Amino acid sequence: MEQCIVNPVRDKRDPELPPLGIFAVNPTDAFNFPALAEMYGLQQHFLFHSKLYSSDRFFLAGPAVGAPMAAMCLEKCIALGARYVIVYGWCGAVCDLLASGDVFLPTSGFSEEGTSDHYPGAGNFAPDVKLMGNVNKALSQAGYNTKQGPVWTIDAVYRETKAKVRYFGEQGVLGVDMEYTALSAVSAFRGISLAAVMLVSDELYHEKWRPQFNRKTFRRKTKQLLADLCREADGGGLKDL
Repeated sequence: MEQCIVNPVRDKRDPELPPLGIFAVNPTDAFNFPALAEMYGLQQHFLFHSKLYSSDRFFLAGPAVGAPMAAMCLEKCIALGARYVIVYGWCGAVCDLLASGDVFLPTSGFSEEGTSDHYPGAGNFAPDVKLMGNVNKALSQAGYNTKQGPVWTIDAVYRETKAKVRYFGEQGVLGVDMEYTALSAVSAFRGISLAAVMLVSDELYHEKWRPQFNRKTFRRKTKQLLADLCREADGGGLKDL
């Protein structure tokens, strides 16, 4: 394998992260980090233009919008000790099997971002089966009904055309996001376990786009879902790894 010039490393001033962490990519969710850090005794650390908090039980990182930034932040977290990463973000619904407010777990991915092409052996962008199973079980016990299926990742949000939505819907794709396939490629390349949880924020399959992410009900749900993931991570509910 060709040697890279720049590599992610742990510097002397960097923390050593616990193996398990939550990587919340959306900036809106990052507003809740300080309260969660105080609740779980997490210490803040440097992570580029993102935020990083950790204890000896789990870490919380983000935001990191788009495939390149998300991949860079994940690479750094891996260099600091991350081995089991739960990505939390939002996605759009590509077909009527998903609706706004649904909780979606990607099972594979179709990449239209440019980052994953630089990571050999990305495959079909499948999550770690055991980690995904633990996450799904924990969410079910917390009262969530999850849906599963393929996701389409594109880093040009304003190029989600009607033709592409129709095409990917016909391929069995349920959701669309901006980071998943890149993060999956990084995790496969670095040999760590990764799974994703997405809250459906908008619906693209109608004649007219139907966003819901500015509604108070959606904001309450995304805040609660991230809090529930942190509770499970802190309490060991995801650690049967």
